[in-house]
Amino acid sequence: MFGKKYSISERFLNLPSSIFAKIMKIASEDKSVISLGPGEPDFTTPKHIIKYAKKKLSEGYTHYSAPDGRDELKEAIVKKVRKENKIKASSDEVIVTCGSQEALFLGVLSLIDPGEKVLVPDPGFLAYIPMIETINGVPVSVPLLEDEGFEFNPDTVKKLIDKRTRILLINTPSNPTGRVLKKKTLEELADIAIDNNLIIFSDEAYENIIYDNQKHISIGSLNGMKNHVISLFTFSKTQAMAGWRLGYAVGPKDIIQSMVKMHIYTTVCAPTIAQIAGYKALTSKQDYIEKMRKEYDRRRKLIIKRLEEIPRISCLKPEGAFYAFPNIKELGMSSIKVSDFFLKKAKVLTVPGTEFGKYGEGYIRLSYATEYKKIEEALNRIEKAIRSLK
Repeated sequence: MFGKKYSISERFLNLPSSIFAKIMKIASEDKSVISLGPGEPDFTTPKHIIKYAKKKLSEGYTHYSAPDGRDELKEAIVKKVRKENKIKASSDEVIVTCGSQEALFLGVLSLIDPGEKVLVPDPGFLAYIPMIETINGVPVSVPLLEDEGFEFNPDTVKKLIDKRTRILLINTPSNPTGRVLKKKTLEELADIAIDNNLIIFSDEAYENIIYDNQKHISIGSLNGMKNHVISLFTFSKTQAMAGWRLGYAVGPKDIIQSMVKMHIYTTVCAPTIAQIAGYKALTSKQDYIEKMRKEYDRRRKLIIKRLEEIPRISCLKPEGAFYAFPNIKELGMSSIKVSDFFLKKAKVLTVPGTEFGKYGEGYIRLSYATEYKKIEEALNRIEKAIRSLK
């Protein structure tokens, strides 16, 4: 008896290889390894949110929700973005999704035809480029250089735009660099978008995790940008709700409604119980957010102090998110080899910079979304490993 012949799609085979699945597996299974790899809060979802969700489950809230999201959650989101992000929106300009990454994917699906281009930050979140390639779009790397503070260079952006460019994707605070885009930069990018009829996708997953009196500004709040920006948010980081898979997007009605239509053919809707938990998160006391931010800041100060003491490594101080992105070029190895060296020699898990784009070579990402003592021990192990090199 012969099995059916089949082949894996060319689309899948052409996706870039990633070691992140391996990293996630090691982080969860090998207890001898200290993980500074995956970017997930080590805090548990606040108890009052869990308690509320349990109550609603027991009341029978186990059915589908509308593809655009539950009305009460969308109204809470409208109030939140108006107050915190200075973005004026109505409920039909909001879609609730399975994390902000699904919102980003739906947005790109709604706007990009095969062969059209998306400008992406490089180094940038590892899913950006493969996501665009999956739908036969063309990702174009915008180099974010250390000597420019990993900030977008508007002149560079202008040079990369041509008649097929449709979207400019930005991320602030940044994963992996921790950079918070300055208002002047955002204003220049806004002008570029208007002049070239581009839509800006603004990934603001780490909007509340900011340090050193920096200020997060949503580009969608700038004058004249309402019809040029899709703002993307998540409950994963700020609310420590990564496993609930809940995010949302705010933007022009016609684009949002296109995303809603597409949602019907993907996951249908975000999980109902997650949406109920998200509503509770937005409408109840949120003092836990500042407590988490302060603890991240304490860890950030530790990791930067220790990196400054370790030879052959340097690091720009992150202004937001919970990542350090040290320069490891003086070690004389590729970022993949350095990460492998730290894993084998120091039993510390890090992420090679090339996971975040070609301009990530020469760097590694260290997450400080793990407890203080583990970070302390991990940096001690890394220093010992480096000092053992000849």
